[in-house]
Amino acid sequence: MADGVDLSRKFVSESEIEERRKKRQEEWEKVRKPDDPEEVPEEEYDPRSLFERLQEQKDKKQEEYEEQFKFKNMVKGLDEDEAHFLDEVSRQQCLVEKQRRDEEKQELQEYRISFHFCSTHTLSHTTFERLLDF
Repeated sequence: MADGVDLSRKFVSESEIEERRKKRQEEWEKVRKPDDPEEVPEEEYDPRSLFERLQEQKDKKQEEYEEQFKFKNMVKGLDEDEAHFLDEVSRQQCLVEKQRRDEEKQELQEYRISFHFCSTHTLSHTTFERLLDF
């Protein structure tokens, strides 16, 4: 028995329907708001079989699932020519980056050498002037 109804019977009497309606009305009174109607709204009757209703729910879930992965399936893989092209572009970018680092390193080394030369040259020149002052 579920909800006071014997499921082995297919016939439902008028008194059972009235009892259920009264219970629903009592529950409605507990949760009803002032702007809601006084009587409980009737349950919508769906004349379809249980199989049809469940099949509809299943189809909706399947459509939602397919919609979720629709864009994922639209992405295609790269073919061999595209992969080779992208590999070549990547290799060229690496070469350009390496060349830029090498140039930067060379310029930094030249700057250090010139700075060292200037500082030693200036030091020796000031030392020479001091010696002349004596």
